Order: sequence, then C-alpha cells, then structure tokens
Amino acid sequence: MDKVVSVKALTDKKVAVVFADGKSGVFDVAPYIKTEFFERLNDAAYFNQVRLFFSGIGWPEGQDFGPDTIAAELQPMRE
Repeated sequence: MDKVVSVKALTDKKVAVVFADGKSGVFDVAPYIKTEFFERLNDAAYFNQVRLFFSGIGWPEGQDFGPDTIAAELQPMRE
C-alpha cells in the first residue's frame, strides 16, 4: 500500500494528490458526497481544509479516504 504525501483541494470537489512512489493525479470526491457522513464536504470552505491523514487524506470532522480508494479512482492531471 502506497502513502499519500501531498494533497491540495481543487475545484469541483476534486483534490490533487501525490503518492510516495511519485504517482500523482486527481481524486474526485463528488461521488462519495451522496452519503450523510460526507455531506459536510459540500461546504467549499470546509472542503478546502483537506489534509494528510495517516496514509490517505482527511478533514477535521473525521471524513477520510485511504490510499487504496484514492489510487483506484485516480485520474490523470489535466495540463
């Protein structure tokens, strides 16, 4: 399992991530916001508080994604 070493909030409920092995891309959080647990991520100011959380990413109120989920849904960065 690889580890996320960098995360940055983007527009449209997406985050840019970099893994320890150098792999990078965009993870779209929007499909997950349909559940009550992730509903708070609809607030742009709160969404922008994303940070590294263990090997993945997370937010202050406990919403998080592990590196396996992120890697499985990783999209290439648009230039």
